[in-house]
Amino acid sequence: MQKNRNYQKELQHILKDIESRGVKPSLLLHACCGPCFTIPFEELKDYFRITVIYNNSNIYPKEEHDRRLEEFKKYVKDISADIEIIEIPYDNVTYNETLNLYGEMPEGHERCRACFRKRLEFGFSYAAEKSYDYFGTVMTISRYKNAKDINEIGYDLVTKYGPTKWLPADFKKGNGYEQSLIIIREHEMYFQEYCGCIFSYKKYQEKLKNRE
Repeated sequence: MQKNRNYQKELQHILKDIESRGVKPSLLLHACCGPCFTIPFEELKDYFRITVIYNNSNIYPKEEHDRRLEEFKKYVKDISADIEIIEIPYDNVTYNETLNLYGEMPEGHERCRACFRKRLEFGFSYAAEKSYDYFGTVMTISRYKNAKDINEIGYDLVTKYGPTKWLPADFKKGNGYEQSLIIIREHEMYFQEYCGCIFSYKKYQEKLKNRE
């Protein structure tokens, strides 16, 4: 992989090609929460027939997982988006069996890459099984998630789950993250204060204690 690939530019090339063909391909889009869904959906809705898959057993505790899901569904309803949402049953214990091997390393390292791969591989496998044209994720909108890591994993999974294509993106580009904040405020959305996993949850709890 090239070091300085512009994944958002690659996305724009794909969208222009789709527009020129005049036919909307199917896209299975992994979403982790409402805030991260905002700008990606705005950018993609006119080009794809979108189905969302919510497979986020990394989120801890279950109450947080369910809250993010409900907020996501509320936003979809608020904007009258006609999309199917596939909800994968929550199983944090099983999900963390492999991630526990990486220990308490800082966010953004190998444990995070392993977490990305687990969710993306599950979604890609589902997309290929159901013959979606594309599979992608909204996660690159986050300032805290490495777009290069996510896209390299996506392109790697194509070799296993093609002919479904990976949809590259870096949605934080072009002030995407800042624009998402505007939408979040307009819809009074719940905006979580930690990534989601039990490891980031522990760090968040420590942070709250230090505020006291």
